[in-house]
Amino acid sequence: MLFRLLLLLLLAAPGIEARTIRLLTIGNSFSRNATHHLGDLAKAGGHELIHRPIIVGGASLEVHAEKARRNSEDPKAKEGRYTDGASLAELIQADTWDVVTIQQASFKSHNLATYQPFADQLADLVRRLAPQARLHVHQTWAYRSDDPRFTKPSGQPGEPTTRQEMHQWLSAAYRATAARLQAVLLPVGDAFDLADSDPRQGFHPDTAFDFSKAQQPALPDQTHSLHVGWRWVKDKSGKSELKMDGHHANLAGEYLGACVWYEILFGDSPVGLRFIPTGLDPGYARFLQETAHRAVQGR
Repeated sequence: MLFRLLLLLLLAAPGIEARTIRLLTIGNSFSRNATHHLGDLAKAGGHELIHRPIIVGGASLEVHAEKARRNSEDPKAKEGRYTDGASLAELIQADTWDVVTIQQASFKSHNLATYQPFADQLADLVRRLAPQARLHVHQTWAYRSDDPRFTKPSGQPGEPTTRQEMHQWLSAAYRATAARLQAVLLPVGDAFDLADSDPRQGFHPDTAFDFSKAQQPALPDQTHSLHVGWRWVKDKSGKSELKMDGHHANLAGEYLGACVWYEILFGDSPVGLRFIPTGLDPGYARFLQETAHRAVQGR
């Protein structure tokens, strides 16, 4: 135990006190993406992260709030519990959390009307059961500019038609929600927007790639993408098809998101941290660190 403490102190950046953060995230695959490298960044900065993720694929604020409501009505109901058998109330009380986060499902993130009353209900539950915890709102990100949501728009009223429009709307919704809840905003979506808008480092779709003639393993140029993007996926028959995932973060996007979380949680800039995931260009990683810092400072 003493050796571990000394190691943390030695690794800590000059002038930054080593901290231990107990983190509970109430989210979905986007919270998994954004925190994937957070523990490694914490170690690189001389800090310690204790993280308990609650992940339900595609879950909205409503999904988690309804699970909590169902459990309060009937503690034995399976609908009120997660796959590990625990309820949200039990998980909130399972440790002395420093920070608890909530977020909206990405597909609904642009629509402020979908946040309530569920954000209020979750915030009330957290503050009642874990009064010592600080509530944070994780601002998710817009889809990639060539995602089908934008290239093949539904035409439904109120649906964003471009990446920029989706970011503008979700940013306003998250800011309004964080202000209403008096919670800290984790501006990951802002960091994605800054990176994607950069004239040199931003992503641009490959307009020269011929999708009609593409054969595995050929892929369009996806340099500086923050999203998974195009990849070859096997269908049920075993045939490979070129599929787009313009929603989830790839290695670069996960690193960018974790850098934002790192600075917010530990009060320490990620710029210059030595941890860089294998496969990520060091020069581009530095750009992502600096972009995360800009997003946090610009809140």
